[in-house]
Amino acid sequence: MNGFWKVCVILLATYNRLCCMFSFNFREILSVSLILFSVIDILGAIPVIIDLRRKAGEIDAVKATLVAGGLMLAFLYLGKEILKLFGVDVASFAVAGALILFLIGLEMTLGRNIFKHDTVHSSATSIVPIAFPIIAGAGTMTTLLSLKAAYDEANIVVGILINLVFVYAVLRSSEWLEQKLGTAGLDILRKVFGLILIAIAIKLFRKML
Repeated sequence: MNGFWKVCVILLATYNRLCCMFSFNFREILSVSLILFSVIDILGAIPVIIDLRRKAGEIDAVKATLVAGGLMLAFLYLGKEILKLFGVDVASFAVAGALILFLIGLEMTLGRNIFKHDTVHSSATSIVPIAFPIIAGAGTMTTLLSLKAAYDEANIVVGILINLVFVYAVLRSSEWLEQKLGTAGLDILRKVFGLILIAIAIKLFRKML
């Protein structure tokens, strides 16, 4: 619960600071929030998150949420410049994220371990692949660039913060969700969503080629 209040305080402080600096359009905020919610698809990622938590032993919901939020905000303002700094274009970035999603999908569908999950370093799982590419993946990043051309930046930031609240809630309740779904339900969802992840990765590959 301490983690929940920590995230809330950080997000509220960011929101209050933005309120002092900008005037908001609530219609734009609603539009941006719904678009990002559909792209991030944190509800659809529940089986993936539960599977990763089982293997890594634990997921730091606070760290994953804050890192994902930091990545989205950084990409919103400095996306193209950051990629240029490393000599990487948006297409290559998208392919890298798609490759990770493809491998995770194979793990879930075939029941084979591709990634090494060491519980001693399980906090790393909260960053890769939870924060990136599951939450702040290539699709989310490219969507942010598109939103930036159509909406005010302040409204986009608020939309990001709203989605981070949902993200944290899902990550925090993953153990409870696992208990409710049961072993059989999780096995079915794992294979179904594994196939979906593979399909999404292939779609990204085809789009970038």
